[in-house]
Amino acid sequence: MEIPNKSSQLSILIVDDDANIRKTLSYCLAAEEHLVIAVSNPSDAIDETKRRFFDLAFVDLKLGDENGMDLIPVLLADSPWTKTVVITAHASIESAVEAMRRGATDYITKPFTPDQVRLMTRKIGLIRALETQIAALKEDRHRLGPEERLNSLSPGMQRITETARKAAPSEAVILLQGESGTGKSVFARAIHRWSSRSARPMAVVSCPAVPPDLLESELFGHAKGAFTGATRDYPGRVAACEGGTLFLDEIGDMAPSVQAKFLRFIQDKEYERLGEATPRKADVRIIAATNADLEKLVAEGRFREDLYYRLNVISITVPPLRDRQEDIIPLSMDFLAYFRQANHKSILGFTTEAEQILLGYKWPGNVRELRNTIERAVILSSGEQIDRSDFPANIVPAASAPAIGDRVPLAAIEELHIRRVLANTASLQEAADILGIDQATLWRRRKAYGI
Repeated sequence: MEIPNKSSQLSILIVDDDANIRKTLSYCLAAEEHLVIAVSNPSDAIDETKRRFFDLAFVDLKLGDENGMDLIPVLLADSPWTKTVVITAHASIESAVEAMRRGATDYITKPFTPDQVRLMTRKIGLIRALETQIAALKEDRHRLGPEERLNSLSPGMQRITETARKAAPSEAVILLQGESGTGKSVFARAIHRWSSRSARPMAVVSCPAVPPDLLESELFGHAKGAFTGATRDYPGRVAACEGGTLFLDEIGDMAPSVQAKFLRFIQDKEYERLGEATPRKADVRIIAATNADLEKLVAEGRFREDLYYRLNVISITVPPLRDRQEDIIPLSMDFLAYFRQANHKSILGFTTEAEQILLGYKWPGNVRELRNTIERAVILSSGEQIDRSDFPANIVPAASAPAIGDRVPLAAIEELHIRRVLANTASLQEAADILGIDQATLWRRRKAYGI
């Protein structure tokens, strides 16, 4: 049996008091490999929305003694992204238009054909996909910059990239480990992009960036009044990436109280919003990243052992930049190309000395530090090539003093000797006498050497 593609599969709620219409819609939509729940009244519909999330709801405007129009704002309050299509008879198109004013996306009139239903559903699916793309762009707008390459020249990097590609289509939890700045988030986004969930949302939660007492609410949401300041319902990041991927950055900093609830979510795909007692379901793929030694944190009692084993299904360790030297110059050229254009510069490349400096530095901040270094150099450079002087002092090795017999120009020895004599004399005349030259000659030498 072919596995449905998460990118095109929708979760659909049908609310209609006519059993035949429920059956017809369910059969038609299930044949398109969508997940379908059908109920006969608003009360059951609300109960279903408290247990799971829906991309699309077909709602009949006449539900016995109840009005389907009143259900629309309730559905939208719980999940604003749900698209509602109202079902109406020819004589009540005016009511359908009113329902759209209240938030419905579209309407379909009775009697309808399976082709009309399929066409409507595909249109809604396209809208949801476009909304997901827009949300991803908004999520990434503060990360705008050069795309970090995964087509590495390093054999070790090539192996883990291949592992990530193989793991991406699966539903397995992936744990990314490595030092800060190595590109774990780049891998997480690539895995999502390579997966069957690529057209669905990817939510990113940085555990250190959210206060521990708010992390549970950020992940799972809260009901209005759940705590001081909770003035409205908040769906949470899990709900926002339904059908997609949840990326937890620096999960080693997750508070112990949240770890237990997150473990339950990984195991059962169930959770509860703060202030609610009703369990909810979510179909979300988990990717986690950390720069910490989780085994050490487990031994110290700061990280749950059972959560560690649930996360460590497929572990990928991203190597530090110092262990993939063959990538330093290609990455530098990528960053140069981006920042050259962003800053309207015409820099052609790096001098040989600049490349040697880049290759000789250990890069404790990894790719992130390299990126920042190249950006700074592009901004400060005034030549056609980035040179030693364009780099910050901390990455430039201190120049060793030339010695007699070194393979250096005679002027370098002369400059060093003049500097040392000047540093150990009280006046220019005394220095000139020691050097065996007059003051005018010493002045010209100082000017030439910038002393």
